[in-house]
Amino acid sequence: MTNRDWIRRVLAHDGDVPVPYNLPLSPPAREKLERHFGTDDVEGFLDLPTRMTGPKSIKPLYASPERYGPRVRDEFGVEWTTSRLDRGSPVGHPITRPDLDGYTFPDPADEYRFEPLGKWCRRNAERYTFLCAGDLWERATFLCGMENLLLWSALEPDFVDALLRRLADYILGTIDVLCARFDFDAVALSDDYGTQKSLVISPAAWRRLLKPRLAEIFARAKAAGKTTFLHSCGNVRQVVPDLVEIGLDVLHPIQPEALDILELKKTFGRDLTFCGGLGTQNVLARATPQGVRDEVRRLKRAMGSGGGYILEPGITIQADVPLANMLALIEEAGA
Repeated sequence: MTNRDWIRRVLAHDGDVPVPYNLPLSPPAREKLERHFGTDDVEGFLDLPTRMTGPKSIKPLYASPERYGPRVRDEFGVEWTTSRLDRGSPVGHPITRPDLDGYTFPDPADEYRFEPLGKWCRRNAERYTFLCAGDLWERATFLCGMENLLLWSALEPDFVDALLRRLADYILGTIDVLCARFDFDAVALSDDYGTQKSLVISPAAWRRLLKPRLAEIFARAKAAGKTTFLHSCGNVRQVVPDLVEIGLDVLHPIQPEALDILELKKTFGRDLTFCGGLGTQNVLARATPQGVRDEVRRLKRAMGSGGGYILEPGITIQADVPLANMLALIEEAGA
């Protein structure tokens, strides 16, 4: 059984295969593990069964201040801070009023975006591969600023709808290129909708503004035979039934600080595969190594029952997670 076959069986809710795990790493966390294991390829060293990447951006996810300076602008015209610790923050928003006149969207088919992907897909042919096609609501917040976008969602909903329409078209264009040119398994979307306690907008507004666009995106991916994957931090419980309805296959990262993940498994475990669930804010950062081991065992038993679960931290492992806790996670998850 290859790693690719393993994940396919997990997605088919085959309870007779072991629970796989994944290890998303921020640069400081990756550096700790590289030094410990003596490798510059942690995922390969651990033989993790999944891989994720996406089209290239002129602003890398983790843009180094040493290379890019204190600020860097992406292809959408959003200005970001740079950081040695994380992805930075959007601080310059190119859309400052509820009007798209004068704003030019980038071309989803720009060749530079896809240059590294063929080699990457071939190198990971025996693993289950996810290609991230973009972000929708999240990209709108980067373009407008969160405060403006929330205000305009209430007062200028036609503008927000038009903006999300154009962003959905960009994602759909990206999916078309990816599916035409590369061999991979799943289309991923990164699109945070939740705070720690609830959605960032009302469920009614989410259903009006986002659900139809997500349905299009998932349908385009499924028409090409791809699994659908959504990353949304926070408490998204109110719209999980909607996500099932429009064809989501994998929900990520199911933050246990924000969601009752065992209730999610009980209610939607036959419809969804869950990826995540190991607390990064509390367990990984603050527990003892034995506490991490205990929680990993609990998740493998409870969330892994009947398949449909990939164990992963509830968000990318940050600089505050001790090496001993990362090693406890790796050892117990791989046991």
